[in-house]
Amino acid sequence: MTAREVKIPGADHPITIEPSTDEIVVTVAGKVVASTRDALVLREADYPPVNYIPVKDVDFGLLERTDQATYCPYKGWAGYYSIPAGGGSSVDAVWRYDEPYDAVAAIKDHVAFYPDRVDSITVRPTA
Repeated sequence: MTAREVKIPGADHPITIEPSTDEIVVTVAGKVVASTRDALVLREADYPPVNYIPVKDVDFGLLERTDQATYCPYKGWAGYYSIPAGGGSSVDAVWRYDEPYDAVAAIKDHVAFYPDRVDSITVRPTA
């Protein structure tokens, strides 16, 4: 991998991470892939908020690591997983920053799901 520009979140591109107060359940093909009350919500600039689920609350037996990788100058390199039970629509459905940059270090050991590549992401308020 070649050197990439590293950017620090700031007023022009804010990123915040905070604990979620919700229970989040992700399903594919009738199987619960993830279920947690310990998610983090990452808000980045004008993008929709993303729930990051701790790896301890993910059934990795349902996932398959792929060769896909993408780079974000604010977060680092992301690796991807597919969910074979979901077929072609669940390819590269999950991403993870194994070594996130310091500004977003809280998302280490967490994964996120593309909502359009899973059957459902149910968010239930717990408070």
